[in-house]
Amino acid sequence: MTVTTRHRVKFFDTDVMGVAHHANYIRWFETGRVEFLRAVGIDLNELMSDGILFPIIEIDARFHAPARFDDDLEIATTATALTRAKMQFRYEIRRVGEEKILTEGTSTNVFTHDGKICRLPEKYSARLSKGLT
Repeated sequence: MTVTTRHRVKFFDTDVMGVAHHANYIRWFETGRVEFLRAVGIDLNELMSDGILFPIIEIDARFHAPARFDDDLEIATTATALTRAKMQFRYEIRRVGEEKILTEGTSTNVFTHDGKICRLPEKYSARLSKGLT
């Protein structure tokens, strides 16, 4: 399952040349990841109220072409792996209506409770399993 989220590049997302700063792509990956979780029926607030945090332990980004101020972007987020302790995602960012990938990347997140890696409760893992490709 791929979840697509839109984002319009804001002026503050850019540098003096009007090009989106590379750090913003990591934020946009997070936007996609949160929307992916929402699409499978998981709200991060619910996870956190159960004491489960979802930190990133690895992230990778490859930049092919820049996004610029006022570009209308699509962030395509796909879950690529899931265990009871961690989850991996793939991201592709494009301008709306274009095939060319501007940036692609991956992230690995772990599930933690009280600062230690934990096994995700079944009520969440069942929902996440439905979103795997």
